[in-house]
Amino acid sequence: MASLNVGNLGEYLREQRRTAQLSLRQLADAAGVSNPYLSQIERGLRKPSAEVLQQVAKALRISAETLYVRAGILDEKEREELETRAVILADPSINERQKQVLLQIYDSFRKENLAEAEAAAKAAAEAAAATDGPAAAAPDAESPSR
Repeated sequence: MASLNVGNLGEYLREQRRTAQLSLRQLADAAGVSNPYLSQIERGLRKPSAEVLQQVAKALRISAETLYVRAGILDEKEREELETRAVILADPSINERQKQVLLQIYDSFRKENLAEAEAAAKAAAEAAAATDGPAAAAPDAESPSR
């Protein structure tokens, strides 16, 4: 399975490199990795470290988190959270205090939504269990009163 992720990563890197109109050698030089190593990554033969992916992302001017997801290092939800945080932290129009307050609010909303989702899932499971159990028990409970 890892080779599939690496293959997808390699194809994606090749596509991004071509979009940036860079040769394999130019990207390797910009990322600080060897030309043969980058070629092996693109062909899905090697699984690069997070550090190498970060260097390649910087050279391509794309999100390192996107490459981490493609490589299977990070899942999509984690990437979305990291990107949201990065956007907030990178915004030059707000000061550091405002950034921290925004991040605290963001965290509180995420925790609140997670708690609500867990409560809804628990309620649904209990309702399903109650529907199965009492449905069979209800006629028995009514029988003695008749």
